[in-house]
Amino acid sequence: MGRQGGSTDKVSGKREAAYRLGLSAEARAAWALRLTGWQILKQRYKTKAGEIDLIAKKRKTVAFIEVKARRTRDAALDAVTPASRRRIVKAAKIFVAEHPKAGFYTLRFDVMIVRPLAWPERVENAFQADD
Repeated sequence: MGRQGGSTDKVSGKREAAYRLGLSAEARAAWALRLTGWQILKQRYKTKAGEIDLIAKKRKTVAFIEVKARRTRDAALDAVTPASRRRIVKAAKIFVAEHPKAGFYTLRFDVMIVRPLAWPERVENAFQADD
């Protein structure tokens, strides 16, 4: 008997490839941050509100970082939608509630852009909590 509906295999294959690309991009972004003096506090921090790709600390700053693997800078920044921003902000509030000392740090929301054959680019203060 043949398989029916082969399109689901293509969809799940695309999802699997996107998932692997995301993991690879997050690993590259984390290493770039470490090499520039950042301490990774959490990777793939999951809450009921959503997930934050990376949470990192340097001196008196804690950055909540969304990692986007795209071919261009504009495409990566466009991929951080208002809905994803709200999700990240809600998850960041949960993190701060769970880690009260974080409230003594400067908190910001960055985007790390991971492009093929390029060093990951960090966009500081890519958005604000009230955007």
